[in-house]
Amino acid sequence: MIVKPQLAKLGLFDAKVPRYTSYPTAPHFSNDVGPDRFGDWISDIKPGSAVSLYIHVPFCRRLCWFCACRTQGTQTDNPVIAYVDVLKAELDLLAQRLPSGVTLSRLHWGGGTPTLLNPDLMRDLASYILGIVPMGPDAEFSVEIDPNEVDEARLDALAEAGMNRASIGVQDFDDEIQKTIGRIQSYDTTREAIEMIRARGISSLNADILYGLPHQTKTRMTESVQKLLSLNPDRVALYGYAHVPWMAKRQQLIPSEALPTPEQRLDLFDTARRLFLWDNYAEIGIDHFATQDDGLTHALKASRLKRNFQGYTDDQAEVLIGVGASSISRFPQGYAQNAPATSAHTKAIRNGQFSTSRGHLFKGQDVLRARLIEALMCDFRIDSAEILRDYDVSASELQRMYRTTNDAFDGLLKITDEGLFIPVEARPLTRMIARSFDAYDLNEAGHSSAI
Repeated sequence: MIVKPQLAKLGLFDAKVPRYTSYPTAPHFSNDVGPDRFGDWISDIKPGSAVSLYIHVPFCRRLCWFCACRTQGTQTDNPVIAYVDVLKAELDLLAQRLPSGVTLSRLHWGGGTPTLLNPDLMRDLASYILGIVPMGPDAEFSVEIDPNEVDEARLDALAEAGMNRASIGVQDFDDEIQKTIGRIQSYDTTREAIEMIRARGISSLNADILYGLPHQTKTRMTESVQKLLSLNPDRVALYGYAHVPWMAKRQQLIPSEALPTPEQRLDLFDTARRLFLWDNYAEIGIDHFATQDDGLTHALKASRLKRNFQGYTDDQAEVLIGVGASSISRFPQGYAQNAPATSAHTKAIRNGQFSTSRGHLFKGQDVLRARLIEALMCDFRIDSAEILRDYDVSASELQRMYRTTNDAFDGLLKITDEGLFIPVEARPLTRMIARSFDAYDLNEAGHSSAI
């Protein structure tokens, strides 16, 4: 069993590394990918194939201090109404390029606060999307729902539109912690929202909870997790709070002296992890948990688990199209990101062109290394037979990569003819181990704590 001194020696408590929801990571995107290339990639989608669609709504009624997402506050519906018109215009541009017969594997509305939309806007947007790209067999339509910003009428509209999975951010149920991070959301408010969701026949529920928040202790973590478990979510994302006040100015309102140390963060994570496992949740990758009959658990057992910008997924679509300001798309050819600022995105769309402002064109060993990193992040192992079958790399070079990585971690990993394996006790190091397969320079200022 690896203990804290050994983890400290290997740098776990000092390192800042990517979360690897993409490879290369977004800081390495450049202006090599623009509107024309993005349009060509849309045209190159295989006719009749299934794609995923992400719709970004960058508005909130209030800005939570802990959040580092690109969002803006609004107290009126006017900018939201105008933004939905822009989304529809962007969808029209996609429709002009999409090959025939393309359907949706996944549709996800994120933000921001998608439930800021009034019921009529929700119906209008959903109808517009599905009129261009209909849902395919067994498709999933998920929406990020703020319990403070949802009501019966909005949930009626989403249920009628076909939402079959809801995602709720919890963060922490402790009153003092909520006040410190600027996110007041009681257990009762959360429970009532979930009851309304399930009353509409929507049984699939995701929940997010954070560790590493100010004033968090193992006792408080235990209480919050037990309250969350009483709500019976199907999936839980246990994310580490990333304190980056130099990037997210609102985080300057959070007292850094109240944050747990890296060693305490590990204890908080382990406290929550044990509770989920004791409640018979399956451990999914580095920070997710799912019930035994959930799609993520089935994907894990079948070695079909994937990782993207929303975390872990069982979605097998090769293409993810991001719609809205700052959204990122993934294609077999590379990544493309829309203009981050809502104003710049709106201007481009109203001028009749995509707002793609940067991205990455896969080259060299990008696709190989992306798969090596994804395999470690999803399965804690690399299957040599799969890599040698599907990618342009020799057995000797692959073994050399394994040995170099293992040497960097004091021989803690296991190398066999079958591949490279991360033992259970070394899994807190997974993001650091994945980093050893990353060929790009790392600017630590742009990434979060390794634990």
